Amino acid sequence: DIIPQPLLDQYLSMTDPARAQTVDTEIAKHCAYSLPGVALTLGRQNWHCLKDTYETLASDVQWKVRRTLAFSIHELAVILGDQLTAADLVPIFNGFLKDLDEVRIGVLKHLYDFLKLLHADKRREYLYQLQEFVVTDNSRNWRFRYELAEQLILILELYNPNDVYDYLRHIALTLCSDKVSEVRWISFKLVVAILRKFYANNANALGLNFINELVVRFRHCSKWVGRQAFAFICQVGIFSLCVSMYTFN
Repeated sequence: DIIPQPLLDQYLSMTDPARAQTVDTEIAKHCAYSLPGVALTLGRQNWHCLKDTYETLASDVQWKVRRTLAFSIHELAVILGDQLTAADLVPIFNGFLKDLDEVRIGVLKHLYDFLKLLHADKRREYLYQLQEFVVTDNSRNWRFRYELAEQLILILELYNPNDVYDYLRHIALTLCSDKVSEVRWISFKLVVAILRKFYANNANALGLNFINELVVRFRHCSKWVGRQAFAFICQVGIFSLCVSMYTFN
């Protein structure tokens, strides 16, 4: 009743390998690009019509097809709701996390948007995997690490101070020592955001431990880059008033 059945059949047939040879070599990519719009039109109650097609596209041999889906999986999650997302999208999302960097970046750019849609217990499972984003196929791909730092600043609100201290703190400190200055600079903002998280939630002991760690790691660093990092962190910290002046002193 929503769209003519022949039209839907034509759309679903775009994943047929024979179509790629006779119609357009990138027809599967076009299919992947349009899928969230088709899903929105059909509504979540008709997701079963598209599920098999989505899974076929998610395992396509062309990384461009998988990359297209990775960039829009957070939009599809909004359309489908939490139950269908947990059942049908999370396994595909997990697959994208282990894919090529060209596919992983699609997931990474909207990591916060996807994680916030999951239930707290399911979301907590990804704490262990976030550090995997620090490692890339090509170490020169610094924008990947920059994007990770930007996403982590948003993701902080999804986890409690103890989880932030146990898992995200290590990633932030690693990124602060990155070889690329752009990555280091956004990471200083991440460190300050973590401090703000601790003190805003009255986790003063965690905050003090973290400050002491910053002093040991950067203030007393044998390399000037480390000491410079400490100065920058202090600068960002003062401007954003992440802690009281008493604590800062």
